[in-house]
Amino acid sequence: MEIKVGFEISYTAAQPTPMVIMLSIHPSRFSDIVGTERIVAEPDVPIGFYRDSFGNVCGRLVAPAGGVTLRGDALVRDSGLPDVVVPTAQQLPVEQLPDDVLLYLMPSRYCETDKLTDIAWSLFGKTPPGWARVQAIVDFVHQHVTFGYQHAHHMKSAQDVYEQRTGVCRDFAHLALTLCRCMGIPARYCTGYLGDIGVPPEPEPMDFSGWFEVYLSGQWYTFDARHNVPRIGRILMGTGRDAADVALTTSFGRMTLAKFVVVTDEVVMA
Repeated sequence: MEIKVGFEISYTAAQPTPMVIMLSIHPSRFSDIVGTERIVAEPDVPIGFYRDSFGNVCGRLVAPAGGVTLRGDALVRDSGLPDVVVPTAQQLPVEQLPDDVLLYLMPSRYCETDKLTDIAWSLFGKTPPGWARVQAIVDFVHQHVTFGYQHAHHMKSAQDVYEQRTGVCRDFAHLALTLCRCMGIPARYCTGYLGDIGVPPEPEPMDFSGWFEVYLSGQWYTFDARHNVPRIGRILMGTGRDAADVALTTSFGRMTLAKFVVVTDEVVMA
């Protein structure tokens, strides 16, 4: 199948303002892009692209006084298959993990493993290690937290989500991946496109979403605590320790969001 993705995001600014954007498709999906991905700014200011320390594609620009509109589009091939489920995937002892994976056991800005370790072990200490333990964590978070856009707050941490029991997709991911780390399972935050493909549309159509990946049996697997069912058509944009590492836009000065439109639709073949 093919999926058309894109966005139009506008900001106003009183003065020229440097920005970093993370709106590109992740390099792991480059081979699936049909043709080229296009990302442009209006007014036409140059965007310089680079890879960050996590391997994500970032762009840097200076928005002119008055503001900027960012537009992007791409056509992406996809298998049309749901997220992979491998119940036999095993949890590796910490001492056997690759050096570059250890980072994803550590606490980070929104994921306070030091505050949630006792809770995690009291809840999941008797679950079988590996896939079953991750799924138990995902089931718990899915049932424990109530979704609602009105509950979104950019400063909300995993502990806040556990205590308040409300949040948006990033909050579900933060709590679940933190609990995984507490149990010795490397987990990283993911952001990307996720449309309503193969499922009934929700009251608010899906566009960008946050989920997480865990490291089992030597590779990364996708989990989604908000939906808690394998989904079709995820298109990864960035990975990091938590949402702070994969912000869609970061401005070095005051800017105001004026427009935010995202497209992620299956292309219906004639």
